[in-house]
Amino acid sequence: MALRRTSRTESVTILNDLPEMSTAPGDAKYIGEQVPVLASGGRARQWRRWTAPLREPGTMMGLFLVVSLLLGGLLAPWLPIDDPTEINLPARLLSPSMTHPLGTDHLGRDTFSRVVHGGRMTLLAAIATLALSMTIALTVGIVSGYHGGWPDTALMGIVDLLLAFPSLILALAVAGALGPGLLNVLLAAGAVWWVGHARIIRAVTMGARQMEYVMSARVAGAGNLRIIVRHIAPNIIGPIVVIASLDVGWIILGIAGLNFLGLGAQPPTPEWGAMLNDARPHLQTAPRLLLIPGVAIFLAVLGFNLLGDGLRDLLDPRTMHTPG
Repeated sequence: MALRRTSRTESVTILNDLPEMSTAPGDAKYIGEQVPVLASGGRARQWRRWTAPLREPGTMMGLFLVVSLLLGGLLAPWLPIDDPTEINLPARLLSPSMTHPLGTDHLGRDTFSRVVHGGRMTLLAAIATLALSMTIALTVGIVSGYHGGWPDTALMGIVDLLLAFPSLILALAVAGALGPGLLNVLLAAGAVWWVGHARIIRAVTMGARQMEYVMSARVAGAGNLRIIVRHIAPNIIGPIVVIASLDVGWIILGIAGLNFLGLGAQPPTPEWGAMLNDARPHLQTAPRLLLIPGVAIFLAVLGFNLLGDGLRDLLDPRTMHTPG
């Protein structure tokens, strides 16, 4: 008996009649009669592919760290913890206790509260910087890669010029020119962090514009904007998500470094990099004041890097059609 699939999700068709087949109700006796089959195979494979990274210990750890830090930061104003800016000089430099789980700093402020609220500032600043830098990179990369010609030459000339300077040094110069303040640090970091991404997005766009679906859309009369928005952008989103997720860790380090130098959040605003700067004079007497925000930065960078690795495996085109 030969079977041929006639519907992607519903049934198979019997091609040759067998006289000895059972004639019980519900049996297929005649040519062309439909037999219901389960169509969950494709959905099951798709589900397994999407959940495979979550079965990796590294990805699970990264997801746990990222979600925990984000929830702690976002919910910080409503958590039952001390005011991170309240000064209490009689309680300065206290060791960890039930009242102050991570002790207090040189001004008597609760260290645990400052770390939680500092995570809110650092992570939100990193996400805002990533959004700004990726917006610039997408615009420059897609315009350059899709149009080519003189726009490509001009834009890539600017990119090459900016790539001649280390990103952190250039951000330091821009932040110094704008003046101290967290907003200025965000603008400075976002204005220089897009350069490397623009080159990658340009290369991906140049490959996508040669695909048959883009040529078909162009022959059908679609305009450039429609082709970019409807056909190119959705098909290059995978590499962009991977780039963004892997870059969050570097952005966190960069923002923490600028805040450590005093160019970002100003006292008494809690922020991990600024907390490191405040703790420098107390390295010998209270090293935990340096260790605690340093560990927080390490965990945040580790979490985003592990999560980025998992997303890279998930969105890798070589695994998109791997048989289940």
